[in-house]
Amino acid sequence: MTICRQYRISGRVQGVFFRASTQSAASDLGLTGWVRNTASGEVELVACGDDAQLMQLERWLWQGPRHAQVEQVVVAPAEAQTVSGFEIRY
Repeated sequence: MTICRQYRISGRVQGVFFRASTQSAASDLGLTGWVRNTASGEVELVACGDDAQLMQLERWLWQGPRHAQVEQVVVAPAEAQTVSGFEIRY
């Protein structure tokens, strides 16, 4: 069963390749969705897949790429997305 979740990540998450690394991690897990920076300095993404895949992604988001300093990951249910693959949005 495919479910979708929205994630908002705060901390030092912009300018550290967070979007590209998230795209790679999500794709490796077989998830679909998108990731983008927000004007408030957070990274926002919606990922769709099964619960186990999403839990693995969430664990990764708490660490992020090498130079990131994640302070918070907020998770909420999201509506189904019609995206093939996992894309970076600008």
